[in-house]
Amino acid sequence: MIHRSFLRNRSVLAVLVTVGALAGGSSTALAETKQVTISQQFGISYLPLIVMKNQQLLEKQAKEDGLGDVTVSWAQMGGGSATNEALLSGNVHFATGGVAPMLTIWDKTKGTRMEVKGVAALNSMPLYLNTINPNVKTVKDFTPQDRIALPAVKVSIQAVTLQMAAEQAFGKGSADKLDPLTVSMKHPDGMTAMMSGKSEITAHFTSAPYSYQELEDPRVHRVLSSYDVLGGPGTFNVVWAADKFRQDNPKTMQSFVGALEDAMGFIKSNPRQAAEIYIQEEKSNLPVDFVEKIIRDPENVFTTEPQNIMKYASFMNETGAIKNKPKNWQEMFFDNIQAGS
Repeated sequence: MIHRSFLRNRSVLAVLVTVGALAGGSSTALAETKQVTISQQFGISYLPLIVMKNQQLLEKQAKEDGLGDVTVSWAQMGGGSATNEALLSGNVHFATGGVAPMLTIWDKTKGTRMEVKGVAALNSMPLYLNTINPNVKTVKDFTPQDRIALPAVKVSIQAVTLQMAAEQAFGKGSADKLDPLTVSMKHPDGMTAMMSGKSEITAHFTSAPYSYQELEDPRVHRVLSSYDVLGGPGTFNVVWAADKFRQDNPKTMQSFVGALEDAMGFIKSNPRQAAEIYIQEEKSNLPVDFVEKIIRDPENVFTTEPQNIMKYASFMNETGAIKNKPKNWQEMFFDNIQAGS
């Protein structure tokens, strides 16, 4: 949950600094951006952002916070690598994606002028590794003839979770054993390839709604869930941003966090309407009842609180994916988060 006292304190601080700057004769000090760009990927896991966009929650919150009219743009991304490139180039202000890409850019920018940290979690949701190969019951059953589609080889949260599962199955030092079988594909493309039955793709490590859609077909069964690998629920998606942007735009950061909380409150109170918004915004052909069922599934929780982040961070450090080992999850997030693990 976002610490409300932090938001109030930041707001008061911004006002005091502005007053001081005006007294010194600088009327342009602390002028915040009027254009905000947010990245988004595919799937119901991004529902808080979809609701935020549909209901124009950030625009409304920014106006309430005294920022006036702020234009919000949305950038559709296919994976974490492209998202991080967009953030570092300044084309995106708020990046969103899986835990692994966030940890990667946090590690690479730690202590630099472009230091990046997490803003908030988007959800705790399971990732499913599904397959149409009837002979694959566990990850040990994959053969060189199988191919596993996931958003980005080695660096996506699905890829890292698969590496964790491989090490658990095959022993220490075996994290990359299944990497040669993985293929980078966007979620919709991965589902289409596997379900065709005519592609080299025999498995798909994906998220809702694609994981649920695939399991509707009797040919498909689940090999594992990320919750199995983590030993319990864990954050799937997070929001991250550059510290420089946060320092230059403290009230904009506050407005974003407030809008995100409002979106999550809307989903909890109006799951049916949230399902309708998802279908409308994503131009989906899925039945409303099907999407609402996913939203109501107790496994899927839309929350700003990070969960089991440290398990990913520790594993990625042990395997050399990141050089810096955080002492705790708070080290990787801005100080607007008061709970998590």
